[in-house]
Amino acid sequence: MEQTEVVKPESLEDLIKILHNIFASDSINVEEVQNIMESYESKPQEWMKYAKFDKFRYTRNLVDKGNGKFNLMILCWGEGHGSSIHDHTDSHCFLKLLQGQLKETLFEWPDNKSRGNMVQKSQRVLQENEVAYINDSIGLHRVENVSHTEGAVSLHLYSPPFQSCQTFDQRTGHRNSVKMTFWSKYGERTPFETTVSQENN
Repeated sequence: MEQTEVVKPESLEDLIKILHNIFASDSINVEEVQNIMESYESKPQEWMKYAKFDKFRYTRNLVDKGNGKFNLMILCWGEGHGSSIHDHTDSHCFLKLLQGQLKETLFEWPDNKSRGNMVQKSQRVLQENEVAYINDSIGLHRVENVSHTEGAVSLHLYSPPFQSCQTFDQRTGHRNSVKMTFWSKYGERTPFETTVSQENN
């Protein structure tokens, strides 16, 4: 089998164009998307306008709607910020680190019969330009910026886009459904009412 050449995106704009082409098809090759995202070299001047930090929690900032096939967003993690344990609503989730480091902890789905601590599968620290992939068949995860001195910025692609997900209590496995919100869209702050939610994943 011939190895297809990875087209190296020259810029974030270029990456978005390539992703639009890939997702024009109905079948998605996870490895191809992962390779393309990995081959984009993070340049802060290209994504800075989307990178909005909040001192209290991490933020989700919409970059591109991907023709309804995917959502591309930039998440900004202040020192010590992290997500809850969450699922991905039957979507593909790609996470590329643009700046800093993020710790990803993978969990098994809780067993409905046994109430108690959720089972941790693995843990890793993602470095700049690395790409992680997860879907619901792999498990659940939590993402954290464990640094107390610097923020982290990550690029996320979700396909198909989703408006809500489930979060899980690590001690009991209890789940909650939460609505997803954007702190900003295309570099502009979204109206405050739409950004109030109990969770942001």
